Amino acid sequence: MKSRNLGSHGLEVSVLGFGAMGLSFPNAPTKEESIKLIRAAVEQGITFFDTAQGYGENELLVGEALEPLRKEVVIATKFGFKNGDIRQGLDSRPETIKAVAEASLKRLRTDVIDLFYQHRYDPDVPIEDVAGTVKDLIQQGKIKHFGLSEANAETIRKAHAVLPVTALQSEYSMFYREPENEIISILEELKIGFVAFSPLGKGFLTGMITADTKFDVTDPRNLYPRFSEDNRKANQALVDLVVSIAKEKNATAAQVALAWLLAQKPFIVPIPGTSKLHRFQENIGAINVSLTNDELRRINIALATIKIAGERYPAQIRQTAEKK
Repeated sequence: MKSRNLGSHGLEVSVLGFGAMGLSFPNAPTKEESIKLIRAAVEQGITFFDTAQGYGENELLVGEALEPLRKEVVIATKFGFKNGDIRQGLDSRPETIKAVAEASLKRLRTDVIDLFYQHRYDPDVPIEDVAGTVKDLIQQGKIKHFGLSEANAETIRKAHAVLPVTALQSEYSMFYREPENEIISILEELKIGFVAFSPLGKGFLTGMITADTKFDVTDPRNLYPRFSEDNRKANQALVDLVVSIAKEKNATAAQVALAWLLAQKPFIVPIPGTSKLHRFQENIGAINVSLTNDELRRINIALATIKIAGERYPAQIRQTAEKK
């Protein structure tokens, strides 16, 4: 397995990570199946695992799965929501950050958290205070690295001035390219790694979802405007592009989508999530898909002509989810 560095302070991780959030969704595998999947990922060379206080029982699952393999892996988790619940609002007060760190250490069955992200910017708490609190936790040996999630350029700069930010986690894929407008350049300037969540566009870039797809009633994509039937139909041109490239490369659409991300910058680490072993193995195959400069240029020219229809999040959570 190839590796990449996040930031400039020695955090080396596998070129692909594993986003564990989906293992705590409705209709997820059993705990035993999920643990087996996580451990299979380590056997295949994945060293980077992503969870959060706000993902229900996810930290407990990740902690149990990785406890016997702890020295081989990097674990990232997050703070920033009141009681770890997005519905209860933001909370990055220093006392809350410290309490979350202690609780996460216990749930993850570890004595140190490798990467501790602020899940979302809290406008009621200066980012300098957040960074200062994490700095204290680092000095106490409870945290190794500081991260931000979905923060804007101003927030990144202010935080970085207090404590070097090792990584920013944000959504990035062919399906959501907003980070290209400003974020990627500041990360490159400050030598901050980029952890890309939803690198497969919440499944849309796999080519397995069409306008006719019927999601299970518990599937959160039922709530996302981008996944309405009309918007899926409008966005089909993007899927067609990815599928066509995949056929040329004798690869799958998911592998091409991940390979495209990996080709953008050497400090980008996608963290696709899956609950199925065969999908995980498919994702791993992306590291063997190499896109030429001509292929990348052709893809990017085509992407520039495709306008994605639909918002990322429903209105009722957009304000909180997209706070900077």
